[in-house]
Amino acid sequence: MIFLLLVVAKPGWSVNDFMALPKYNELYIPLLAAIADGNIYTMKDVKGRIAQELHLTDEEIAQRLSSDTQTVFNNRLGWAKAYLQKAKLISSPKRAHFQITPEGQKILASHTTITNELLAKHSPDFEAFIKRRNVTSSTSTSEPASISVADSTETPQETFDRVYGTINDQLADDLLAEILNQSPAFFENLVVDLMHAMNYGEGFVTKASNDGGVDGIIHEDKLGFNLIYIQAKRWQPDITITKPELQKFAGAMMGPPKIDKGLFITTARFSSGAQQFANAQHIILVDGQRLTQLMIEYGIGISVQKTYTIKRIDSDYFSND
Repeated sequence: MIFLLLVVAKPGWSVNDFMALPKYNELYIPLLAAIADGNIYTMKDVKGRIAQELHLTDEEIAQRLSSDTQTVFNNRLGWAKAYLQKAKLISSPKRAHFQITPEGQKILASHTTITNELLAKHSPDFEAFIKRRNVTSSTSTSEPASISVADSTETPQETFDRVYGTINDQLADDLLAEILNQSPAFFENLVVDLMHAMNYGEGFVTKASNDGGVDGIIHEDKLGFNLIYIQAKRWQPDITITKPELQKFAGAMMGPPKIDKGLFITTARFSSGAQQFANAQHIILVDGQRLTQLMIEYGIGISVQKTYTIKRIDSDYFSND
């Protein structure tokens, strides 16, 4: 007796799709559907529901990445959430919680498939996020960059570097969001900690009641020969700091005592006028993007999850000499 199993697949599917976990972009709709009622959820709230809806087995859910840092399902679901949040289909009203936005409900109701191309068309922020990792030096500024996840023209090293950059870009976004959830006093201490990690001398946060427009003071070197005044503004990233704010800080630097060097660091951004004024006044500006880059570089507020070592042939070992 011969049994015939007939499987009807959707267009574009392959046999391997039935034996593998959904890709992160294939989790867009299940994730949005799980939170479609507009309530606030945690990932723990919806993860089991999505796994059940997709009929995932315990073995599939338990599959781990090659690095063994987490399960494949958790990793892909996390990236699906991050991308949907970047496209503003999901918002985060408080730490570790999220909910669907009205735009997310609209997209969910009107589309049976959500792709990265659709997210890019819908959201300029998402398009810029993807392009940031895919634009190469040979790409003309008049040509739109590809938003494909992989580019067959890349070398393995280029692919690794691009993916590494994408992970750090998302980490930078998460760091900025976490900073905004903290108090202004926390941010001022963070800035001093960062300067200290960058091998500046000892520093301290000034008292809020008598700071004279200066949030922190740090020694330029270990021996404390010179002082640097710090102004720290924990403002929303879409706010632009203009020249008048820099003029106030420059006035505070006049003392007493008079300080020649200043650092204005913020989670927001600076206008061109502010930058020009700062350049003329020995004031260094650090905006939100640069701040998170420095935090990642110097290990402030982050921990190492996995270290990858790329090796190459030791030509000296194989030389004839």
